[in-house]
Amino acid sequence: MSTDTSSALRAPEVPVSAPAIVKSRATKPRVAVVGAGITGVTTAYALVKRGADVTLFDRHPYAAMETSFANGGQLSASNAEVWNSWTTVMKGIKWMFSPGAPLLVNPKPSWHKFSWMAEFIANIPKYEENTITTARLAIEARGHLTRIAQEEGIEFDVENRGILHIYGNKHDFDAGVKVSKLLAAGGLERRTVTPTEMKQIEPALKGEYYGGFYTPSDFTGDIHKFAYGLSRACERLGVVMKFGTEVQDMKPADDHIMITSLDVDPKDEDLHPQPVTERFDKIVICAGVLSRQIASGLGDRVNIYPVKGYSITVNLLEEEDRKAAPWASLLDDRAKIVTSRLGKDRLRVAGTAEFNGYNRDIRADRIRPLVDWCRVHFPNMSTRQSVPWAGLRPMMPDMLPRVSVGKNPNVFYNTGHGHLGWTLSAATADSVAALATAVRNDM
Repeated sequence: MSTDTSSALRAPEVPVSAPAIVKSRATKPRVAVVGAGITGVTTAYALVKRGADVTLFDRHPYAAMETSFANGGQLSASNAEVWNSWTTVMKGIKWMFSPGAPLLVNPKPSWHKFSWMAEFIANIPKYEENTITTARLAIEARGHLTRIAQEEGIEFDVENRGILHIYGNKHDFDAGVKVSKLLAAGGLERRTVTPTEMKQIEPALKGEYYGGFYTPSDFTGDIHKFAYGLSRACERLGVVMKFGTEVQDMKPADDHIMITSLDVDPKDEDLHPQPVTERFDKIVICAGVLSRQIASGLGDRVNIYPVKGYSITVNLLEEEDRKAAPWASLLDDRAKIVTSRLGKDRLRVAGTAEFNGYNRDIRADRIRPLVDWCRVHFPNMSTRQSVPWAGLRPMMPDMLPRVSVGKNPNVFYNTGHGHLGWTLSAATADSVAALATAVRNDM
């Protein structure tokens, strides 16, 4: 049996959190979750809250140390537009030949890259449908995440000031009007604002603009703080946290899966850890860009491509810097740059997309546009203390997360969220947890 619930994501009339549950499991299922980024931690939490016996594996010593470490910080249903459109393709071709542009593609031939791009183009006819579905999923996820933060008392520098999309010309603004109609079909309120209203929403914003869109229900926060706080909550609820542990092998059978792992972060340098093999009823793969390789070993195809994104965290050292920095979250549609205020002393600025395989290098020529953008729009804010970062976003060609059962009914996937992992993870975690703890008649 292989059931892909991504089809449910494309059918807005079916809630993502309503899988086909036939009856409750009489005993606690023992479930392994691989990957402790934002998706893996929220999945572990959703599973333990549904009564599962959960073990969370990650090769790092802490949660959220890779793509979930320093993203743009936006929980943005207003950014639900998928990239699959001919407009994006034409922009991308133009950007490929423009230094400092939002998109960079390594011209080195790669079957993985070219096959992914071919599937990306094949999904252009689903642009409107997938955008509406993503907006609905994002709205659902906001409710889950807010509830989790309140119930567990997680502090993550949240700012409920909405998100402001800014446009410098009529052409780009008119394209935004069309997107707003799709978002409205998904249930999102995003209103048009004049340049005067934009300055009222964010007084620190400098420059001349044609207009913008404001989404008051969107908000921002520190993804790493949230994921780390949620990992502590998972531990309190009984999740076995196997950090600093690498999963080396997975052998699924008819009614269980054997997982072999190795402690790669021993506390004592004199120790020589040996691989440990354990039996689980189920496994959920939340391994980000590594999910494709893991899925292949399990007999499944999950065509994730690693799309690198960059950010800088500007440390606002002086009072004048703090006054000159924005509090409202911004999205510059033309530059593809977003900002989030993380408390009074930090500003996160993120953007760009780089197709360069599994390369994690931080390139100065990709960081420079972020710094320059700050100096143009917030000239009185010093960027002398800005910390660069890069992470690999796990992108599916249709831009929808993969929430599915594998060929083996004991294997599940919650991965491929791309640039919206922070925005969507709480909803997809609830969905996959429901699937993994359900008992079906055909299993």
